[in-house]
Amino acid sequence: MSKSVLYASSPLLASKTPVWRSKFIVAAIAIGFVGLAARAAYVQVIGNEFFQRQGEVRFARTLELPANRGRILDRNGLILASSVPAPSIWAIPEDVERDPAKFKQLARLLDMPLADLNKKLEDEDKTFVWLKRQVDEPVAQQIQALGIKGIYMRKEYKRQYPEGESAAHVVGFTNVEDNGQEGVELAFNKELAGRAGSRRVIKDRLGRVVEDVGEQVPPVDGKDLQLSIDSKVQFFAYQKLRDTVIANKAKAGSVVVLDTVTGEVLAMANYPSYEPDRRQNLTGAQLRNRAMTDVFEPGSTMKPFTIGLALETGRVKPDTVIQTGPGRLTITGSTISDTHNNGALTVEQVIQKSSNIGTTKIAMMMQPREMWEVFSAAGFGQKPQITFPGAVTGRLRPFKSWRPIEQATMSYGYGLSASLFQMARSYTVFAHDGQIISATLLKTSEPAAGVQVLSAKTVAEVRKMLQMAAGPGGTGPKAQTMGYSVGGKSGTAHKQEGKGYAGHKYRAWFTGMAPIEKPRIIVAVMIDEPSAGQYYGGAVAAPVFSEVVQQTLRMMGVQPDMAVKPQIVADAVEESF
Repeated sequence: MSKSVLYASSPLLASKTPVWRSKFIVAAIAIGFVGLAARAAYVQVIGNEFFQRQGEVRFARTLELPANRGRILDRNGLILASSVPAPSIWAIPEDVERDPAKFKQLARLLDMPLADLNKKLEDEDKTFVWLKRQVDEPVAQQIQALGIKGIYMRKEYKRQYPEGESAAHVVGFTNVEDNGQEGVELAFNKELAGRAGSRRVIKDRLGRVVEDVGEQVPPVDGKDLQLSIDSKVQFFAYQKLRDTVIANKAKAGSVVVLDTVTGEVLAMANYPSYEPDRRQNLTGAQLRNRAMTDVFEPGSTMKPFTIGLALETGRVKPDTVIQTGPGRLTITGSTISDTHNNGALTVEQVIQKSSNIGTTKIAMMMQPREMWEVFSAAGFGQKPQITFPGAVTGRLRPFKSWRPIEQATMSYGYGLSASLFQMARSYTVFAHDGQIISATLLKTSEPAAGVQVLSAKTVAEVRKMLQMAAGPGGTGPKAQTMGYSVGGKSGTAHKQEGKGYAGHKYRAWFTGMAPIEKPRIIVAVMIDEPSAGQYYGGAVAAPVFSEVVQQTLRMMGVQPDMAVKPQIVADAVEESF
């Protein structure tokens, strides 16, 4: 039988515990509970907003619901720009499953070297990194099928431009964030963009949505925009311009087509151009909308305004004779010349033969202020009132600073500058009964309001002169068109370099209208630095005018006003410049 143990007589239990120790322990426990209670009160009551925000930062996310950008349409409803779904691929680097076989396939689908893919996941933010924005839908589906942990997709939209390079300078393009960068995309970005929606969610550490919180704000899609551009006219004009620039070994070229009734821009093409949805290695020369942004001295295309003013003020009549012989004229020490000694010319023939001397003698009958007022009223030196980025003002100096030689040179287009778009619009004066009308890139059916510059009688006389200039014996017979009467003025000018003019670099252009009795369209063509042997506007630019006029009027359903028969086009008279 085991011996009983008497625990009550144990010396350890018999020792007396100090009272202070037990009090200390109880106090410590009490203080701990008070601290916990205080911390709980701080977290739950006093600092609640701070900790709520911290929690939301870690788990709550506001997901943007992208709006579908509005379409850009031509005047007939054909699509010039539209958005299509294009998922973007992103990752949480610290969660990505590094399966070598799957990773190799992923790099191939993303069209990037495997080393670059690894670098993206290692060097950037550990919680979020874009792998590739706006991939094609089939590619996105293949990536999703790989099932790689930590790789996700986000719904986005990508712009497509069916007309490609022919309408690139009009339509422009957007960046990867779907914001307009050039052209109409930039000018009307607010209307096209719409308004993105939002969705507030809570995500787990793997990026999965576990709960929706708050109200979802639906996106508001952008509005469609219908332009005045006719995509068929635009493509044809671009094609003829491109072929001419290449054939003449020119640096560049531009074409503008205006409706003389509504002021609508039916076409505005430039070469060189670019593909709006493939902009790798894009250069400034390709990007520039030369018709709007490049200015030049308009040369002989200004002569109709000078002659029109002289007719308006009664200083001359169409049959008034002007002596231009011997082909040279000196004003205050500077010599003005014609390419030929034309002798005595009527005012009509001054335009037909493009005589600098004849125009100068007529201009010197007038005051500088009168010329400045007409030039200014025709839009020169004025910023074009059109919603389009980059439209330039050009240059027209105040008349008070004109010296006699400057008044003389400005009468035939030297000493001032304008863009091709300004030149095209200025000729609405001759096509719209003496009124200059506003131009627009948006489709409209309303006749344009105009401001009177010259009388209807005067411009009818000038139109007859322009018809002579574009006919046999004039400087632009190659502008003649099968079935339609035309009128216009060619121009050729040395290019400015530094403070002077380049000896063998020219700009050639032709601006005119058709049909001549009741003009329906204005076409302006500019060829920059033709270098294949011919450089006169009547030889280089006029043929483009001819083909664009014929094709445009036919597409518009304008009835021919001349018998359609084979025409022998005479060689152009060399114009003075």
